[in-house]
Amino acid sequence: MQNKELKFIEIIKNSLTDSSYLGDDCAHLKDFNLCVSADSLVEGVHFDLSFISPYALAKKALKVNISDILASGAIPKYALVCLCGKLDEDFTKEFYKSLNECALKYGVKIIGGDLTGGDKLTISITIMGDTKNRNISSRKNAKEGYILALCGNFGSSARGLKMLLENPCADNEFTRAHLDPKIQYRVSELISQKALEPYAMMDSSDGLVNALEWIKKSSNVGFELSYDKIPKLNGVTRQEVLFGGEDYSLVCAISKEDFKRINSPELIEAGIANNSGEILIDGKNIKEEKREEFLHFD
Repeated sequence: MQNKELKFIEIIKNSLTDSSYLGDDCAHLKDFNLCVSADSLVEGVHFDLSFISPYALAKKALKVNISDILASGAIPKYALVCLCGKLDEDFTKEFYKSLNECALKYGVKIIGGDLTGGDKLTISITIMGDTKNRNISSRKNAKEGYILALCGNFGSSARGLKMLLENPCADNEFTRAHLDPKIQYRVSELISQKALEPYAMMDSSDGLVNALEWIKKSSNVGFELSYDKIPKLNGVTRQEVLFGGEDYSLVCAISKEDFKRINSPELIEAGIANNSGEILIDGKNIKEEKREEFLHFD
């Protein structure tokens, strides 16, 4: 969890008259059956144009925003896309062609946005999801005895990024995981449709441990899990699995009854929530692990 980000979040909360909608990646507007999220990708922080094309960048930008809606349990529906930078016609055509194709694939309508000049390319997307007939997640919903369930591989994107920094032309399962991440549409749908009790769910955009720490802090619980049960590809390091970001896999704390009810082979039982207030992996406190986290503010 990023200290600077936490400080900024506290400043924002203390500055607002009503901060009750803050706390999750999506704001749940119950009166309108909506979940709303906003995210930005900044050149030099989140992507490098030496190894990602405008086409691939547009697809990834929309997919990572869709992932936030999926992690809330909602159905992605509408998006506003703002593009800032030194834009030219070729870049803009390729970017929006890809954006349109990705939006069609996931049932999202692009309903507006903004174009403006700037020194660095920045993509900001606001996305809205339909919550009707869905059980919507929150970081604060985890409880002692809940199963820690994971969906998708962990560490692949971080491994792919290291490979691309060494060789921008590298093409393998890890670089593809970084450039074109898999988002968990079907499993998110199953969880939000079949879960009857409150549950906590996030994607691993900032890493597995980061997601666990947010849920731990918000729900006042702890977690104990087995490293061997974390889904991952051969070839990734422990650091990449635990702390590597941009996999967009699901991290879910859910009741035992709901886990059985969902009954998906893609949802892996990796551990359990307890009342310790700590995160233990194979009995070792995560505080003892050396970290190489992806930090947006460093």
